[in-house]
Amino acid sequence: MSTEKRPPLDRARVADTALKLLNEVGLDGLTLRAIARELDVKAPALYWHFKDKQALLDEMATEMFRRMVAGTELDPSDTWRERLLKSNRGLRTALLGYRDGAKVYSGSRFTGLVHVEQMEETLRLFTAAGFTLPQAVRATSTTYLYTLGFVTEEQGVEPLPGERREGFDIEERARLMADFPLSAAAGAEIFQDWDQHYEEGLALVLAGIEKQYGSTGPGPSAPRA
Repeated sequence: MSTEKRPPLDRARVADTALKLLNEVGLDGLTLRAIARELDVKAPALYWHFKDKQALLDEMATEMFRRMVAGTELDPSDTWRERLLKSNRGLRTALLGYRDGAKVYSGSRFTGLVHVEQMEETLRLFTAAGFTLPQAVRATSTTYLYTLGFVTEEQGVEPLPGERREGFDIEERARLMADFPLSAAAGAEIFQDWDQHYEEGLALVLAGIEKQYGSTGPGPSAPRA
C-alpha cells in the first residue's frame, strides 16, 4: 500500500480533475466513477462534495469562469460595444479550451458570486450609456446566448480546435446534395472558417442591438481576418 501523502479531496480538486478528464473523454464519458478512478478514490467519496453530476457541472462551469477572468480587469473606458466584443470573444476562447466546453457551461448555475462583480460593472456601463436595465440585460444576455449557441455547434464539428468529427466532410456533403446546389454550397459557409463566421454573426447581433434600442456612438469593430 502506498504511503505517499495525497492532497485532501475537496470540491476544487474534484472540479480540476473533472476539467482535465473532460478533454480526454468528453461530457458523455465524464462519469463520477471515471473521475473517482482518476483521483484514486471510491466513487461514493465524491458524493460528500457533489450530490449528483449536475452539481459537479455547476462547479466546473464556475471554475471555468474563474479561470477566464483571472488576472483580467474591466476597462471603465469601454463603450458598450467594446465590452460586448471583449467579453464574448473571451468567453468563446475559454469554452474552446475544453472538449464540450459550451455544453458544460450552458445551463449550469454558478456555485458562488464569482460573476457578480463583472456583471454589475457591465450593467452599470450600459445604463450609463443610456440603456434601461431591461435593455441592458437583453443586450448582454442575447450576445451571451449567441456565443454559447455558436460554440456548441462549432464543437459539434470540431470537439477541440483542429480535431474534426467524422461525418462533416464538406465535399462529400456537396456530392450528396448535388440536386440542391444552394444547400450544397452552403456547407462551406456553415462548417468551416469558424472565426470569421463568429465575428460576422457577433457584428450582426450588435447592429441589431443598436437598431432596436437606438444607442449612439461608434459602430462595432470590423470582423477580424
